[in-house]
Amino acid sequence: MDTKNIRLSVLDQSPIRKGLTAEQAIQETIALAKYSDQLGYTRFWVSEHHNTGALAGSTPEVLMAHLAGQTKNIRIGSGGVMMPNHSALKVAENFRMLEALFPGRIDLGMGRAPGTDRLTASMLNPSNQFREQDFIEQLYDMINFFHDRGEPGTPLAKIRAIPQVKTVPSMWLLSSSGESGLFAAHFGMGLSFAHFINPIGGPQAIAAYRERFQPSEDMPVQRASVAIFVFCSEDEEKIQRHQALMDYRFNQFEKGAGIKPVGYEDIKDVIYSPAEQERIWYNRKRVITGNPEQMKVKLTQLTNDYDVDEIIAVTITEDFDDRLTSYKLLADIFEVKAER
Repeated sequence: MDTKNIRLSVLDQSPIRKGLTAEQAIQETIALAKYSDQLGYTRFWVSEHHNTGALAGSTPEVLMAHLAGQTKNIRIGSGGVMMPNHSALKVAENFRMLEALFPGRIDLGMGRAPGTDRLTASMLNPSNQFREQDFIEQLYDMINFFHDRGEPGTPLAKIRAIPQVKTVPSMWLLSSSGESGLFAAHFGMGLSFAHFINPIGGPQAIAAYRERFQPSEDMPVQRASVAIFVFCSEDEEKIQRHQALMDYRFNQFEKGAGIKPVGYEDIKDVIYSPAEQERIWYNRKRVITGNPEQMKVKLTQLTNDYDVDEIIAVTITEDFDDRLTSYKLLADIFEVKAER
């Protein structure tokens, strides 16, 4: 695929860097959204995570309202709203309000995981049964709410999502296993595969989605993307330090220790067991790092493997300027241009 035809987007989790507060992390997300808009990125998604000390992003629908008001051209979206934590009606109303404020610029990315541990999920939604059928029913209801319709004789026929607006957010399903890809194909929604969560099976999931896609009134043409941890730098030492930090974060998360803000000096002397080292090598498949020339080759190969034209980059760095620089270098590599 020609690099000029590859679109770039951002998934930001509002990471809290060591020594900073959650408030500062949110301000960095705002600054990154503005910068991504200036660079010409296609969309800027924010995530929903709960009960973690390392990520400040818990309410994407609230943050999105501010980000859309601070930017001009870039699409603003959720990556994603974790549907088990919410009612379909409330999500529909949140996103109808966003559409009323910023028509035609809003993405509703949805996931069927809770974005947290089981205990926290049960507190977010005490009626959550973690059933697949519940998620499917939510998607049906969501589409009906966005189009002011309901099955005659059912409660939905009497309920309208307020405010009633003419535009509908672009609906995407997020998947790390492939199953949600089948739902996206059935409902005629976009699909974003989370390679940064699961580096196995993504191309097959996208292929299955494309094969089964049924056009919908909201998305007549299939859309697919791949989300991956990336870091681009012209400084080899920074690349190595970044990889070491990512190795440590993955290891801590898999040990159930949670993800806490750390710096390179905190982890540079950590020695891993053979089993941990084996997991590190596996988890490195979730990350692509390198200098601009290397990144051009690696990311172009990724889009070819997935048969997609959009990369959603997830970048967490020890230094905020390095985060900005990485996104700038990616924009240069793929000749992304901002609308004027």
